[in-house]
Amino acid sequence: MRAKRMIKLAEKEHQQNVERAREISQLAKDLQQGFKTKSTLDREDVKRLDRLEKLTKKIRGEAGGEANEIQIVNSPTDKSSAVTQIAEVAESLSKSVQNTPRQVISAGVIDSANVLLELIRILRTFSQ
Repeated sequence: MRAKRMIKLAEKEHQQNVERAREISQLAKDLQQGFKTKSTLDREDVKRLDRLEKLTKKIRGEAGGEANEIQIVNSPTDKSSAVTQIAEVAESLSKSVQNTPRQVISAGVIDSANVLLELIRILRTFSQ
């Protein structure tokens, strides 16, 4: 009985992580669309960015990762390229989480999450 309960709990946690990944992908798409129409980040976009950061940290933590210094090869040079890269990495992260079985600790998921968090940090420096 205890083992079955633990399996159900693990399955539930994995499903919640998959839902977070889907939300990350949707938030990034919304952020990109909003930026394309307005060419600036408004209050709603900042809220999306905060939520995106929070969910990404949660996924990274669930995958067993932690904050690492990361160097982005093609670092964005302006807001537009940063938002585009955030959308691309968020989509990649979402697919990685959805395709990773719950028993597996994925270094790819952790790396993608760290890259996404770094891109968010870069975008915030452009906004200040």
